[in-house]
Amino acid sequence: MPVYTLPELPYDYSALAPVISPEIIELHHDKHHAAYVKGANDTLEQLAEARDKESWGSINGLEKNLAFHLSGHILHSIYWQNMTGPKDGGGEPLAADGVGELADAITESFGSFAGFKAQLTKAAATTQGSGWGVLAYEPLSGRLVVEQVYDHQGNVGQGSVPVLVFDAWEHAFYLQYKNQKVDFIDAMWAVVNWQDVARRYAATKARADVLLLGA
Repeated sequence: MPVYTLPELPYDYSALAPVISPEIIELHHDKHHAAYVKGANDTLEQLAEARDKESWGSINGLEKNLAFHLSGHILHSIYWQNMTGPKDGGGEPLAADGVGELADAITESFGSFAGFKAQLTKAAATTQGSGWGVLAYEPLSGRLVVEQVYDHQGNVGQGSVPVLVFDAWEHAFYLQYKNQKVDFIDAMWAVVNWQDVARRYAATKARADVLLLGA
């Protein structure tokens, strides 16, 4: 019985056009994301077999593989929910739209929405090789941070939770944008689902006190 399953898309393949073409969405979700889910489940089976055979020398490499595939599954699952059609998405999070707490947090953490947008755009567009630009909540400071995630693993403190992710792997854009990754990242802002980002921010903020429980 698989532990991890591929989530259904919250919209049809054409919902994000013209920002992201239906062909990209279909391949990205049904092939690439599905491969990470399968990879995570396969690695779990390999870990169980290695432990059963007491092949302790292979455990570390398998755990690294699991982290790669599982992080890919998690980031993609957030990615699909982070987006909505151009008619409903994009713009700037505003209190009038019910996302005032998120808007205030962005201003407090980055000085302004414009400053935040420029930082996340640059982080996503300049990730070397394959990776992501990520807005995450850092629970000890209670602030939002922008990070570059290389492949599927980041370089921020343990406990930071992604709330908005920009996929900067070539498979996310190359069929449509060719080698113009910057153009793709700029276009992505038109389909950001701020309602989803705000829900994620509120949820992770509400459980931040468990990180150093008893400290």
